Amino acid sequence: MKWLLIFWAVPVSLLAGWYTLSYYDMSFGIFMLTRQAHDLVFAIYGQILGLPPESIPPLVARAIALDSLLVFAIFAFRKRRAIATWYRSRRADKAPQASPPVLASDASLSSTP
Repeated sequence: MKWLLIFWAVPVSLLAGWYTLSYYDMSFGIFMLTRQAHDLVFAIYGQILGLPPESIPPLVARAIALDSLLVFAIFAFRKRRAIATWYRSRRADKAPQASPPVLASDASLSSTP
């Protein structure tokens, strides 16, 4: 399971890091991190896909969100027993302690039943 998370997190982190650095033109002397390379990459993808280059980043963001949802759903499904146990223990800690019900005592001076 950890390999699935690693193989998901590393590419997503690299893509997000590249996109952020190249979008804001923080190149540190590396051509791939320049705004020119950013525009060139999305122009090439736009030509290949037949889409305007401005519409590609939101599509990629939605794909990453869907992939992330699927990865965490698989993770939660595999760990469902541990998650259920943790959830039940959290609910038991937060449940108010029930006080014993107040019953009529034998020493009551009331004549009502």
